[in-house]
Amino acid sequence: MTVTRDGKVDFNTVLEVGASLPGVKASTSARGVALKLKRHLVACTAIHPSAEPNSLMVCIDFPARDALLVKQPDTYYMTHHYRGYAAVLVRLAQIGPRELRKLLEEAAQFMGAQKAKKTSRRAGPRKPRRS
Repeated sequence: MTVTRDGKVDFNTVLEVGASLPGVKASTSARGVALKLKRHLVACTAIHPSAEPNSLMVCIDFPARDALLVKQPDTYYMTHHYRGYAAVLVRLAQIGPRELRKLLEEAAQFMGAQKAKKTSRRAGPRKPRRS
């Protein structure tokens, strides 16, 4: 696994870890890196100006986000812009490779569950036709 000289992760590590997860595709663009599960965003470079440099935005549910913000405020944080989203901001310089993998696995599971909910709503029971 690619890590910086001091053993921390960077965006290359994010891509490497993300691409190793089942169904997750990694991509890069001029705006940064992104990890997607069947076209649904799992994580990406935090590009909003309110985010600190070298931050990753990771999609997770609100209770998990709140727990991370309380337990590890040096690693995880939130800005006003992201508050309404099921996501947390991660200071990459503060997270280790194992913790990153665990977080991205949780994010992929969360997004997979979100996709399943949307699919089941669309495929719900049909209304009977009137004659």
